[in-house]
Amino acid sequence: MRTGADEAAAPKYAHVERERRWLIDPASRPAPGAAHLLIEDRYIAGTRMRLRRMTDSASGAVALKLTKKYDAADPLARAIVTAYLDDAEFALIAGLPGAMIVKRRFDLCSHGVTYSLDRFEGALAGLELAEIEWADDAGLRGLPAPPGAIREVSNDPRYQGGGLVAAGIPKEE
Repeated sequence: MRTGADEAAAPKYAHVERERRWLIDPASRPAPGAAHLLIEDRYIAGTRMRLRRMTDSASGAVALKLTKKYDAADPLARAIVTAYLDDAEFALIAGLPGAMIVKRRFDLCSHGVTYSLDRFEGALAGLELAEIEWADDAGLRGLPAPPGAIREVSNDPRYQGGGLVAAGIPKEE
């Protein structure tokens, strides 16, 4: 019998998401493009699941999905599984208890590489994080920090969505 632990250790139904994140200083980064995605995330209480609504600012297109990221020894590479939902499925799951994060995601281009720049709203207003996904481990680890980066936070769980929704903007030491 295959379990969630099996999936996290050796993904069969999920894929490995390779991702890095940086804390960004809004005053020192270049202006992002105007087009963006409005991302509304609901972190389902007591789970590692995230319900997401993404709305494209240019077209108005909407994508609805339920995602689970598994724990992993390497925070830069973790198994992730996503199901795309219709309106009725989304509404049903949205009724579960959880906490929300809202952000706008812009493209931030530098040296031929496109990072995602997330500007948070609500209780997390003022926080900006850049992130990038990459297909292979060596390429991911070799990427430079994006413009305006204060420091990399890929290994800091306080800057993951679940940490942010639970505790707010981390206090810097």
